[in-house]
Amino acid sequence: MQSRYRHLRIGLAGLGLEAYWSQFAGLEERLKGYLNEVQKKISGDSRTVVNLGLVDTPEKALEAGHIARREDIEILLVYVTTYALSAAVLPLIKRAKVPVILLNLQPASAIEYERFNAMGDRTAMTGEWLAYCSACPVPEIANVLRRLDIPFHQVTGMLHDDPACWQELEGWLQAAEVVHRLGHSRLGLMGHYYGGMLDISTDLAQVSGRFDLHIEMLEVDELTALRSTVDESDALSKIDEFRTFFEVGKDCSQAELLRAARTAVALDQLVRQKDLDLLAYYYMGSGVAANEDTMSSIILGTSMLTGRGVPVAGEYEVKNVIAMKIMDLLGIGGSFTEYYAMDFAQDLVLMGHDGPGHISIAQDRIKVRPLVVYHGKVGAGLSVEMSVKHGPITLLSVIEDKEKGFSLLIAEGESVPGAILEIGNTNSRYRFPLGARKFVETWNSNGPAHHCAIGVGHAAAQIEKVAGLLGLRSVRVC
Repeated sequence: MQSRYRHLRIGLAGLGLEAYWSQFAGLEERLKGYLNEVQKKISGDSRTVVNLGLVDTPEKALEAGHIARREDIEILLVYVTTYALSAAVLPLIKRAKVPVILLNLQPASAIEYERFNAMGDRTAMTGEWLAYCSACPVPEIANVLRRLDIPFHQVTGMLHDDPACWQELEGWLQAAEVVHRLGHSRLGLMGHYYGGMLDISTDLAQVSGRFDLHIEMLEVDELTALRSTVDESDALSKIDEFRTFFEVGKDCSQAELLRAARTAVALDQLVRQKDLDLLAYYYMGSGVAANEDTMSSIILGTSMLTGRGVPVAGEYEVKNVIAMKIMDLLGIGGSFTEYYAMDFAQDLVLMGHDGPGHISIAQDRIKVRPLVVYHGKVGAGLSVEMSVKHGPITLLSVIEDKEKGFSLLIAEGESVPGAILEIGNTNSRYRFPLGARKFVETWNSNGPAHHCAIGVGHAAAQIEKVAGLLGLRSVRVC
């Protein structure tokens, strides 16, 4: 991602009513102070906050909208500080044309009724009440936005002493950062689809348009050409990295390690040259020995890239590498997986995949195993074996949606200890609150591809926010 776009640009506006300022002394300044407090709370090293001020007339809303456009904001926080006219916010929201979060934040948990009623001056009392009046215009604003089919989200709570409220808002901002970084990412596609896997095929116009991804089409020959120029010393250094990154089995020959190392060095070069942030690939390689040598030695290099923030999906799984990237940006991993089998005796689903594994979600060190055959693929070579950390997990699948292009399918469950299939693949045992049978049927009923991405922790609520900001549907199975 280019450095000049590394910051999420947040628009922040307060709402008020100009007629109040001459009627209630100090109210305007008080509400501006609240707005500044919000700015301080949401600021961060990776964020630029554009404070649009206290918008209190339709004219100021229109001007704020122009400023928002010029300042290239990507999300708009509308802090409803007191009663405000819907006409005094609509021009801003319409012109900004970005996702909107309505902040209904009261300054404290409740009005101090006895102190309030003892004030004596009803004008002063009304001014005090209006400082607590955030909730009043939210229905009016929501009504207008709904009638105009303008999406919006809400955070309701207190300006102070309300951790749950601020955690919710922070969740939205983190989701916005994921959307921002995804929208400035470059997706490399190398090779072609795995023949016959119709479920994974997709419309690249939708991929680019719905996720704002730039797509870079790559040739396997490019990687093979780079591989042919790798120095022996660079390959040997990469083997040292392998031994740090993985647990390399004693049955892995130096020749195979050297072969994988050359490919890994070439992959690193390709990613740098093309400025890639995620990659999907598949290529049989049959008929051209050099290409077959490249593609049958790619797994260690792709696993290292995945663990370092450049997720790689095999079988040309375009949709799933996007799911992996979303999870990686959320800091919860993102490994390639599919159904392996069901364990009806223990009510579990076994899931895994050959190819890249994500080091940050491995239960133990990722093991490197030699395989005499890659099932369903050409060649032989080194593969990786790992289990996902025991504890809460989340599954994510980017699925086709006839109306929205894509939807995000989500499930939460648990990775549990026990025997795995020691076949040189990533694989784990999962328990879901629906039970294995019901989970499988419910998940499948939504029409996903047979691959999905897995991350650690329960992150469904956060992924739902990402979907909301992308304008996509989300479906939570459990």
